[in-house]
Parts: sequence; structure tokens; C-alpha cells
Amino acid sequence: MNIDLNADVAEGCGQDDKLLTIVSSANVCCGLHAGSYAEMIATLQLAKKNNVRVGAHPGLDDRENFGRTNQSLGEEEYRALMAYQLGATKALCNLVGVSLDYVKPHGALYNQAAVDESLADILVSEIKRFDPNLKVMGLSGGHLVAAAKRQGLVSISEVFADRSYEKDGSLVSRSKDNALITDTQAAIDHVLQMITQGTVTSVCGEVVPVEAESICLHGDGEHAILFAQEIKKQLERKGITISAQ
Repeated sequence: MNIDLNADVAEGCGQDDKLLTIVSSANVCCGLHAGSYAEMIATLQLAKKNNVRVGAHPGLDDRENFGRTNQSLGEEEYRALMAYQLGATKALCNLVGVSLDYVKPHGALYNQAAVDESLADILVSEIKRFDPNLKVMGLSGGHLVAAAKRQGLVSISEVFADRSYEKDGSLVSRSKDNALITDTQAAIDHVLQMITQGTVTSVCGEVVPVEAESICLHGDGEHAILFAQEIKKQLERKGITISAQ
């Protein structure tokens, strides 16, 4: 059994060099919600060195809030937001000599697209216009994954090692105290349940079905390295290999 382990990187958090020796996919920040072209280049070089799959991680133009505050934009603004970041990431991938394989929106853009069918369709159609060979990574059960399938793009259903879930399958808002999982064993148990049982237990205690094709770790989390190391070790003990899908 194989599972992809991805991390959000190139956000200036200082952990990319270690994370990219553990994970199989890198969600490369496109320079708007955080990071810079220098961070992107350095991260892409590390991904190439460690044979890690590369994805673009476009977010809202909102450095002050790390791209984690909802915005309401017009369709053309969303298209421009995506085109600008995908173009920059693709250009730097070409410069470094790595392939751009998928797109995973960041933060508020990701969560809004998971619950807003219209926004999901806009983002996916812009990804398709840019390059129809790009895969789309989104929240398991969310509208972004559904939009990718509907528009004929390959989708990757994602679950989160370090985030709690609501009973509708959405992530608990970061404004709540129980949004993050900070205990290593709890994170491991959480991941194993999602992979082996295809379910997650919500903060309300309800068991919710999920499709786990890729597991996300947030690269800005203080436990990111420890979680990545322990999750990989525990999965391998159970015969589950970490590799890109």
C-alpha cells in the first residue's frame, strides 16, 4: 500500500530542508501569501535533489494574514490570481529543471473552494486553461475535487494529519482552540484511521468517510518535522510506503 505525504513549503518557515527529505510531494508557495522567488528557487532545488514531486500552492494576496482570511473576489480576479501564480511557479520550475505536477490552493482559498462549487469551478477551469495535464489536490469530499473530476482533470483527495474535522468533513476553523492536532501519537492515530479505515472521527465524535490519497502536514507548524518523521516511521512499520501518487 502506498500513500502520498505532502507538506506546504517555500513559506519562509525554515524547515523545508528537513521536510523535503521525508515527504513525497511539495506544495510550493507561489510568493503571494508568503515566501519569495528566492524561497521558491531554493525549495525547488531541494525538491529536485530529494526527488520530491512538485505542486503549485497558490494563495490569496494577503501576507498580513498568511492567506488564511476569506476574501470575496470577482471571477476575473480569481482567474488573474491563479494565472499569475501558476505562471511564476512554472517559470521557476523550468529554470530549475523540475516538472510541475499538480496544483493545491492554499489556506482560505483552499477552504472556500472546498465548500463553494462556483469558486471551485472557476479555479479548476483556470488550472485547466493553464495546463490540462496538471492534477488538482483538494479536500476529500470537497467541491474542488468534484470540479476537477467534472472538468476532466486528475484529482487528488487530501486529508490532514495535523487538523481536526467537523462532522460535515470540513476542517475545524483555525479560530477555534481545537483546530490543530499537536500531540504526536494523536496525529499518528488520526492518520492511520483515515488511511486504513477510510474514515475520520470529527470533534463531535461522529465518524465521517474520507478518501485519503495524500496526507498533508503544514510546514509552518512547530511539530512539522517530528510529525513527518513519526508518521513515516509508523506507516512503514505497517507496510505502507510513502510515495507520490
